[in-house]
Amino acid sequence: MAPKPSSIPTIRRALFYVPASSPRFMTKSLSLSSDNITYDLEDSVSHNAKPAARAALHAHLSALTAHPQPTNIAEIAVRINGGRTELTNDLTTIAPFPSVNTIVVPKVSAPQDIEAVTTTLQHLAPARYAKGTPTYAPHKIVALIETARAVTDLREICAASPQLDGLIFGAEDFALDLSLTRTPSLSEFLYARSAIVTAARAAKLSSVTDLVCTTYAGEEGLARLEEECRGGKAMGFDGKQCIHPSQLETVQRLFLPSEKEVEFAVKITIADEKAVQKHLGAWTLDGAMIDAPVIRKARALVDKAERCGIDVHSLREKWKLQEPTNSAQIKNL
Repeated sequence: MAPKPSSIPTIRRALFYVPASSPRFMTKSLSLSSDNITYDLEDSVSHNAKPAARAALHAHLSALTAHPQPTNIAEIAVRINGGRTELTNDLTTIAPFPSVNTIVVPKVSAPQDIEAVTTTLQHLAPARYAKGTPTYAPHKIVALIETARAVTDLREICAASPQLDGLIFGAEDFALDLSLTRTPSLSEFLYARSAIVTAARAAKLSSVTDLVCTTYAGEEGLARLEEECRGGKAMGFDGKQCIHPSQLETVQRLFLPSEKEVEFAVKITIADEKAVQKHLGAWTLDGAMIDAPVIRKARALVDKAERCGIDVHSLREKWKLQEPTNSAQIKNL
């Protein structure tokens, strides 16, 4: 398989859907601060309104191309429709625009669904796929996993294209496929969510995004959103789908590494530099055993923190004298 277009993981704490059928909402979305804005041509647009939504999205992207991409939005994506005809019409509309970084593909049930999108994009925007040229900038693809078949075929789906950059769990369609009733505990989705996170990590994809919180109004909605964010993060998800602007701040904050996590990770990276100089293998820090997997996780967390705007430099200064403790010394005490 060819290497992925970029080795830098994409951060998607919030993946925010904006209906492409609403020019007003699309314009307003440019003022939001979000890792991702996904203009939606699928579920939020009725079948009869899809041609008009494509036209509105085309006009919006044309206007956006004439100006620099807003710095408050890290990634602009489009969720297309499934089905060969709708898929081709959607990709024909959006492929020429350099502002579109990512394609979100719904109802992926087999590797062929991803392969079809990859091939179509290569045909519609050949300059973006010409390796070794200044225009080389392949689209990233994110797959929505929404069916039982998709969950059972995750390994094959993750290997379908070098452009595949992330997975998303679509809970509502998954519940429909399995005749499940969604409950506040989300326990009915435990197997599927765990399988999706595991497959994404095994395939070294940039991101894995959790289900939508459908309750968001008032104090109860906020409490439910926070609970789902913490639960998703604990399961290994990088972020969450959002359907209302009021969800963005909470989601992006809760999917940040915590201050305590970042500080300890910085201490590990500083102590590790000194451990290498002292030829230490395993060592301890604050009473915890530190070995290679822990160090790799700490480095990844520090990198993510920096890219999310956390002041890692000040923490490095604070802990620049941090030393590792030889685990052999601990054993001899």
